[in-house]
Amino acid sequence: MGIAIELSDQQPQALSETARRLHVSEADLASAAVRDLVSRQTVDFQAAADRVLSKNQELFHRLA
Repeated sequence: MGIAIELSDQQPQALSETARRLHVSEADLASAAVRDLVSRQTVDFQAAADRVLSKNQELFHRLA
């Protein structure tokens, strides 16, 4: 899937420099960043949900 994004004036240069430093293409770097963000949000959400459920487990048990 292809996608077009708008970058601020400084972001294209930062993307190019980082990609060059990591020896990857700009597209591969951007794709990896998106994959990381999406997977992290899933993990972060699950961790937060687990904390809330654990914290409120006794309350939920009493209400049942």
